[in-house]
Amino acid sequence: MQPPVAIDRLSGVLDRFRVRTELHHSGELCGISHFDAGEGYGYLHVLRSGQLDVRHPGARDVPRSMHFDEPTLLFYPRPLTHQFHNPPVDGPEFTCARLCFEGGAANPLARALPPLIALPLARVPGLGAAIELLLAETGQVRCGHRLLADRLFEVVLIQLLRWLLDHPAEAGVSPGLITGLSDPRLACALVAMHEAPGESWTLERMAQVAGMSRTAYVNLFRERVGQTPADYLNDWRIALAQGRLRAGQPMKLLAEQLGYANPSALSRAFKAKVGVSPRAWLGTTGARADAFRIRSSTSSPVSGGIPGPP
Repeated sequence: MQPPVAIDRLSGVLDRFRVRTELHHSGELCGISHFDAGEGYGYLHVLRSGQLDVRHPGARDVPRSMHFDEPTLLFYPRPLTHQFHNPPVDGPEFTCARLCFEGGAANPLARALPPLIALPLARVPGLGAAIELLLAETGQVRCGHRLLADRLFEVVLIQLLRWLLDHPAEAGVSPGLITGLSDPRLACALVAMHEAPGESWTLERMAQVAGMSRTAYVNLFRERVGQTPADYLNDWRIALAQGRLRAGQPMKLLAEQLGYANPSALSRAFKAKVGVSPRAWLGTTGARADAFRIRSSTSSPVSGGIPGPP
């Protein structure tokens, strides 16, 4: 069976693990602007004009300093302390948004992306029109401009994610969800699992959906995703369970939806992955916290989009 030529690789993930964007700043930034990881937000900065020096105090996975002198998009998908060093007057122009990933550090997209992606705006086809609308909307105060700017930032983010799916190596993305979805054969199987996590996904069935032999499928999956198909499916199911537990769904219903024989089987799989039972996890401060905020992060190599001095 040959996989289809075209497939929607993003909607299934974004429908289940939403990313909220909030307009944070529009206009000049002068002097030193500090973005603290302790606030729990990711950021999406659009350098509209001028030059920028960025510093990452104490960071090990990104350059300590970087310089930009053309319109550039800086994407911090997880909390990472960064500082903008600009002239005290007549600083560069920015439009910035804070990012809130549903599920926090457990969000599959947040977990799969590098800590920083920096790209000239001209490098991402189709981004120009969305940026122009965004800048026009944030250039003056009009009725509903903040809400519209939030939605336009979501459009910019989706355009960027599309580009990453097509250029994972150029962006420095490590093996994981993004690199798996970038392969047309694996994408077919991954999207099918995302859409129907409760079905019986045997290795034979996954390989058939991908249009591959079982051995070839397993080897390619390990190479591109960095884990076995069974482990990935289990991680996806547990991530879904966490989100639905936060929403108040009972274990019995979750077990049925996610393909477990009974609530006990789900509870055992949950504890093996998370380290505590679902009941104990729900009782923790982190589980009760705002599901849209990121409280911790994982490490990935920095994007190779724009090199900066050490």
